[in-house]
Amino acid sequence: MPLPAPLTGDQVYHACPEEKLDFLTTDDLQDLDQPYGQDRVLRALEFGAGIRAEGFNLFVLGPAGAGKHELVERFLSRHAARQPVPPDWCHVYNFRFSDRPGAIQLPAGQGQQFKKDMSDLAEELRTAIPAAFESEEYQARLQELQEEMAKRQHQGLFEIQEEANRNNIAMITTPAGFTFAPMRKGEVIDPEEYKKFSDEEKQLVESKVEELQKKLQQTIQQIPRMRKEVRERVHALNEEMVQLTLGGPIGELREKWSHLPEVVDYLDAVREDVVEHAESFQDSDNGPPAGLLARYKVNLLVDNAETVGAPVIYEDLPNHQHLAGQIEHRARQGNLYTDFTLIRGGSMHRANGGYLIIDARRVLTQPMAWESLKRILSSGEIRIESLERLYGLVSTVSLQPEPIPVSVKVVLLGDRMLYYLLSHYDPDFLDLFKVEADFEDDLDRNDDCYKLYARMIATMARALKMRPLERGAVARLIEHASRLAADQRKLTAHDRVLRDILSEADHWASQAGADTVEASHLQQAIDEREYRASRVRERSREQISRGVVIIATSGEEVAQVNGLSVLRLGASMFGQPTRITATARPGKGQVVDIEREAKLGGPIHSKAVMILSRFLASRYAGDGELSLSASLAFEQSYGGVEGDSASVAETCVLLSAISRVPIRQSFAVTGSMNQHGEVQAVGGVNEKIEGFFDVCREAGGVGGQGVLLPASNVEHLMLRADVRQAIAEDRFRIYPISHINEAIELLTGLEAGELDSNGEFPANSFNRRVAERLEKFAEASKKRDSNGDANNGGGKDSD
Repeated sequence: MPLPAPLTGDQVYHACPEEKLDFLTTDDLQDLDQPYGQDRVLRALEFGAGIRAEGFNLFVLGPAGAGKHELVERFLSRHAARQPVPPDWCHVYNFRFSDRPGAIQLPAGQGQQFKKDMSDLAEELRTAIPAAFESEEYQARLQELQEEMAKRQHQGLFEIQEEANRNNIAMITTPAGFTFAPMRKGEVIDPEEYKKFSDEEKQLVESKVEELQKKLQQTIQQIPRMRKEVRERVHALNEEMVQLTLGGPIGELREKWSHLPEVVDYLDAVREDVVEHAESFQDSDNGPPAGLLARYKVNLLVDNAETVGAPVIYEDLPNHQHLAGQIEHRARQGNLYTDFTLIRGGSMHRANGGYLIIDARRVLTQPMAWESLKRILSSGEIRIESLERLYGLVSTVSLQPEPIPVSVKVVLLGDRMLYYLLSHYDPDFLDLFKVEADFEDDLDRNDDCYKLYARMIATMARALKMRPLERGAVARLIEHASRLAADQRKLTAHDRVLRDILSEADHWASQAGADTVEASHLQQAIDEREYRASRVRERSREQISRGVVIIATSGEEVAQVNGLSVLRLGASMFGQPTRITATARPGKGQVVDIEREAKLGGPIHSKAVMILSRFLASRYAGDGELSLSASLAFEQSYGGVEGDSASVAETCVLLSAISRVPIRQSFAVTGSMNQHGEVQAVGGVNEKIEGFFDVCREAGGVGGQGVLLPASNVEHLMLRADVRQAIAEDRFRIYPISHINEAIELLTGLEAGELDSNGEFPANSFNRRVAERLEKFAEASKKRDSNGDANNGGGKDSD
């Protein structure tokens, strides 16, 4: 078969022609109103933000660094600006149930005024009511009541005394109370003289005394009732005075807030409570107790006085308290206490009537926060409760504020895997988050995109307040965006990476004293980023150049090939070659994956080895059994091996071990293979090629080396300038391969060979050598098996 031609410099790099950019600097370009290339996300946001049906909250999914938060917040801010401002909310004292503070809704901006009005009322009560009790009118009426009581009390005793006097009986006051004694001519009779009275006279006196004592007892028993009556009249007087005092201020407030029935009802409750506790306002020498006046204040929970449109809130610490609010406690004399003024709202309260943005991973890592968020969205109301009380961990008495109805659109930001896991494992998730807004990772690169992408870069530059970029710098950044996307036909949509590069390029332009960012400054930023992350890569290269890790870049070896792997450490990624070796001997069709046996191989790599094994059996064993015992190993590999990108190299090295045909060590191989020998695309091809190129350069210079990669990966190439120069000078070659036979011919220099009509490979072809060697393996296996059967049959039957 004809071998593929090596790639040219134009094929391994898609340059951005400056003539496609019709500006001198980014100052000539206008800002983009909408993010470029994110039409799907914008449509989802427009739909999700506008629909009012229940459960249509949003989950914005995409990779880290895609600028999800900035785009969502910017979009929602513009959308929310056209919507009405939501109402204020406050908590007030509940005069019926003190542990259940009430909630009052007020028009936006009126919460502060209501709070001030009630605070002013409390201050007025502090002075006005005590002053009313100290007024001459009140003191005169109070004295009149007291004198009336004394008069009524004395009147009853006076009447008894008069009756006693008329019957010659004296009513005498003693320390023990009242007593009666007979008298004559106005003088009390001496006891000795009383003994001289006849029995009839004694009986008359004693019966009268007994009658008077009964009347006295009845009169004395009326005194507590009279006192109670006086107290009630005093209380009524107090209420009357308080009513007169409150009539003005509360009447004015009732008229002022007459448009809000809830506030009017609350003011009526305040008046009744003040009247009920009227005496408390005159009990203290320093005025009414502070706790009493605090009952009439207002806890403004949500204040939208400064809000324009609907609120857009981002909660950076979405725990239960920050979402749903909390009830604070204060220490007093070693004890904790709370009241309705210590209720604090959460971000759900502040975002009520608008939008709440939350990082999905953060809310899931906070204890009980995810369940609290779902409960609020499901019930449509916010209940402020402590976690301890909510989940029955403590039984202390606390407040139970009245729930506040909530109408908020929650926007979760997270990666795709998190979205899919929640969709699968949380039965409530899809009922509550019905709108999926999926970010694009990459944007299409074509002639029409250059101007829009340049405008996006200009918008970023102005947002960063940096110097304008020259046209060459924009072209270089577009090329690097393709490198970041690992695709000549794509541009990365990762906002964070582009912003970081622009900021660094502006720094280097500042160091150079330039007024604009040039292509050299942008390249310096890219190079510096690579250098900062290159320590591990350089140590790895050093191990190869010193011979500690053995990699051959010239000559030929049997059963040995250079594979290519990619290492990712943090945000950096680099490639390095790995020696792959194989052994082959007669056996029962077993290919041992040493990495898997050592538990260093991942499932995808193990699958690739199984595919390789089936490919060998299908191609070379025909209808018979494959007689082979082989092994594969990544030499000097001490970490895990995963992926199928080495399956082409493993196939070639195993065939080399079987056929004893040497492989050129000047080539490195990457690519996946299916059971029919077709080569499939793999990832990280730029880093793999550059890694082998660097090893070759440090091993004595680049001269005739190259890389075999899948033909379907050609459009993913965006190689470094030094690699492109070596390709242009024919010192380094990259061959696109589509089938394993092409890899065999390039690595061995022999024709691979195809099966003819008789089912045989051409003479002297590589595949013929493999087939012949496998036939020898089969013969050896049959001979060994027959010898074994003969030896087993030579003994006598013990029966």
